Amino acid sequence: MNDVAFKSWVDVPAQSDFSIYNLPYGIFSSPQHSKRIGVAIGNEVLDLAKVQELGFLDEFKLAKGFFEAEFLNDFIALGKSLTSAIRQKLTQLLSKEETELVKHSKKVLLPQSEVKMHLPVKIGDYTDFYSSIEHATNVGTMFRDPENALLPNWRHLPVGYHGRASSIVISGTEIRRPWGQSKADDAEMPTFQPCRLLDFELEMAFVVGKSTQLGERITTSQAEEYIFGMVLFNDWSARDIQKWEYVPLGPFLAKSFASSISPWLVPLEALEPFRVSGPAQEPEVLDYLKSEGLKNYDIQLEVGLKPEGGEEKIISKSNFKYMYWNMCQQLAHHSVNGCNFNVGDMCASGTISGKEPSSYGSMLELTWRGTKPITMPDGTERRFIQDRDTLTLRGFAEKEGIRVGFGEVSGKILPAE
Repeated sequence: MNDVAFKSWVDVPAQSDFSIYNLPYGIFSSPQHSKRIGVAIGNEVLDLAKVQELGFLDEFKLAKGFFEAEFLNDFIALGKSLTSAIRQKLTQLLSKEETELVKHSKKVLLPQSEVKMHLPVKIGDYTDFYSSIEHATNVGTMFRDPENALLPNWRHLPVGYHGRASSIVISGTEIRRPWGQSKADDAEMPTFQPCRLLDFELEMAFVVGKSTQLGERITTSQAEEYIFGMVLFNDWSARDIQKWEYVPLGPFLAKSFASSISPWLVPLEALEPFRVSGPAQEPEVLDYLKSEGLKNYDIQLEVGLKPEGGEEKIISKSNFKYMYWNMCQQLAHHSVNGCNFNVGDMCASGTISGKEPSSYGSMLELTWRGTKPITMPDGTERRFIQDRDTLTLRGFAEKEGIRVGFGEVSGKILPAE
């Protein structure tokens, strides 16, 4: 663990997600500058293009204007040995002992409140997993025989499906309620109408940091070399559309209309102090899925629901450590058939639910298919998400006074067109 006395010359509020131990990367623009790479520190954004221009990163011999980029992909593609060295240099430049960069603080720092954030990476492909045993059990109990809630394959492999990368949007993007086919249980024919059972899914996602060739496999022991960092992920879901369409190939229109991510990409190195063991896996997994060491992360998560003009209510508190299948197993399974990966590809965890009802990661579970509505501060009830509601996910890890957070990902639901 790092020395908790390590401080920055930048003012970092006590409960800030963006301590000097974090230094997540993002893409921002301002009235003065087009898109470029920044690092979050406290309530500020460190403009890496300006830091390079002033000569503080000359030792890395990067092309002029390297950080004036629309996405982080080229930076990530430098490789972990180089990006880790740059991160160490930034930590040094931002430390309390630094004297030179401080003189240029007005040039290199911008308030986060004055910049616009953009998608951090160009996402070529996106895969969504289904890796919380509590979530899978809850859904199986609701829709199938409770005695056989988990399908036969679930404990043997990380179930996943290929999603739609084009509809992944940055936090703050408004989401239009989708249309689709659905069919009531007592109806003879389906109807075409706006989604009635709109839901969120509390997830996290990792960004692939190293490309592979077609036919190449990634082992669980190699997987962390291929994971650059993580974001918060809200996989919006149209439950009534999904129920009708998912047999036999799984979700399609019910998921592809939108997924929202947080703007700051937290490097895996920043999460090192928060490693924990995962749940026991029974029966024993096949050899290619066996992993050693602490592969889960203690990341506290919460979900807030806010009606338009009303007060937000925290409706769920969960934790990423609950995941049955860890990221290394997900990546090893995904590549075991030789599927190739590119820098910037994104893999989401699937809904993160704990054992307690207060830790469930979707409205489907929190209200148990709408039978247990949530009472809001204004007295209204929510079975699923209503028009003009804003849904916000937050996440952070904290240990021995050190906090590394993800900020938030939020989205407001607009009425169907």
